[in-house]
Amino acid sequence: MSTAPLAAFTEPDRPKNLLIRFITVGGSYVDVTGPGEHSKENRWDCRGCGDSSDRPEEDYLFRIRPDANNHAAACRAIPLG
Repeated sequence: MSTAPLAAFTEPDRPKNLLIRFITVGGSYVDVTGPGEHSKENRWDCRGCGDSSDRPEEDYLFRIRPDANNHAAACRAIPLG
């Protein structure tokens, strides 16, 4: 068993339209971006595995927040850049 410390990842720059950022199990990030709570044009994107919202044209914040959080809780992709 290795006793080397785990690598520390640096948080990437935050986009101007960032609403919420979740950290994934693998140490990457899921960003929820968009105009805000009452817009259907918000979306989430995983910076680890590249997955994103399924319905960006219907993404009210209250609908995508749980999806983004659930993805972050399951994604094991690590940051590559």
